[in-house]
Amino acid sequence: MKSQNNKNPQKLTIALLVIYLIVLSWIILFKLQFDIRLLQDTRLRSINFIPFAGSLIVNGKVELSEIILNIIVFIPFGVYMSMIFQNWGFFRKIVPIFTVSLLYEMMQYLFAIGASDITDLIGNTLGGVIGVAIYHILQRLLGKRTIKIVNILAAIGTILIILFLGLLIIANM
Repeated sequence: MKSQNNKNPQKLTIALLVIYLIVLSWIILFKLQFDIRLLQDTRLRSINFIPFAGSLIVNGKVELSEIILNIIVFIPFGVYMSMIFQNWGFFRKIVPIFTVSLLYEMMQYLFAIGASDITDLIGNTLGGVIGVAIYHILQRLLGKRTIKIVNILAAIGTILIILFLGLLIIANM
């Protein structure tokens, strides 16, 4: 009976990770669009290999908001990786985060639906690193209750984000 109780939080964590990745893909690849034909209008295909170069300067001013948002949006990924793969070392948890971010950047380029930028890759990976660190700190503070508490908070956050995105969709119809 004890092993069944340990599996349920793991299943919830995986379900929340899947929902997170679906929403993340919708944001990054589909730019919050339901109609893929609208993405064809952008036809943006570029690659920036110079870190913190083009993405920082908008209208001649330094713009950090996109980098900060990239960091924030990938923090949950680091938390989920830490929850699911507790026995993995720090760098082993970061590899999937880096790989998923790289895949998003490559898909944006291949499908001409966004600019591929090394700065995004760095920001996304940094967000994952912060997520891993946050989970590590929470685990030290909360002990065995960490997964349960984080799952509850993540479920509430997921519901709120889905409701917020639903409101955005309704408001823009």
